[in-house]
Amino acid sequence: QVQLVESGGGLVQAGGSLRLSCAASGRTFSSYSMGWFRQAPGKEREFVAAITGSGGNTYYADSVKGRFTISRDNAKNTVYLQMNGLKPEDTAVYYCAADRTGWRTSQTDRTYDYWGQGTQVTVSS
Repeated sequence: QVQLVESGGGLVQAGGSLRLSCAASGRTFSSYSMGWFRQAPGKEREFVAAITGSGGNTYYADSVKGRFTISRDNAKNTVYLQMNGLKPEDTAVYYCAADRTGWRTSQTDRTYDYWGQGTQVTVSS
């Protein structure tokens, strides 16, 4: 069982930056791929970024490529999402998720086994 706790959300002006963190419990964090998803009001949850267990491979949604960076520190059991150049359309609840298949960067939410409670990101224009 893995428990995930996100932090770092908040209100920011367009063009600003935020860094989200997701702290995981357990001793096998490095064996899990990690992903970030988001859900805006009235919309379906969508994939943002993913990283393999080793951190060697990453994958991004086209909408955030070049602006967001996913990274992880396995010694701290934490995955990060650095968000630069934020836009109002980035406003959403952001969730981190853990995938026991640690070698892949899945963009499909049903492949993830554990989810955090989410953190709100609001970008004002």
